[in-house]
Amino acid sequence: MIHSVSRVLSGSRVIIAGAMTALALPLVSSAATTITDLSGVGKFIIDTINNIFVPVLFAVAFIVFLYGAFETFIMGATNDVAKEKGKGLMLWGLIGFFVMVSVWGLVNILTGTVTLTNTPPATLPTGPSTR
Repeated sequence: MIHSVSRVLSGSRVIIAGAMTALALPLVSSAATTITDLSGVGKFIIDTINNIFVPVLFAVAFIVFLYGAFETFIMGATNDVAKEKGKGLMLWGLIGFFVMVSVWGLVNILTGTVTLTNTPPATLPTGPSTR
């Protein structure tokens, strides 16, 4: 019994290590880019968030939703407590999707409308001279 428990724990450690390695690989490959100024640092951080963390959060929300569906329809077929737990997980998965899509859309609207550049503002036209 104890030997089988230690096998399961060592197997889960391998899965966790593999998942962490898979999540870290994009960071290693993006480390090859050269950052020369503060704008490059900001671009690197925003790209990392958009290309790595957002898809991982969507995947987690989707897995929670699927697990809730599994709890509701498979495990909770005869058990009312499991059915309610599954419904709650499905609800929280959908809420997570809604919040992430809303925030992602607002951020894209904000970054699309506001430009942060180092160019000076355009000069305003002046009226006729009063000399």
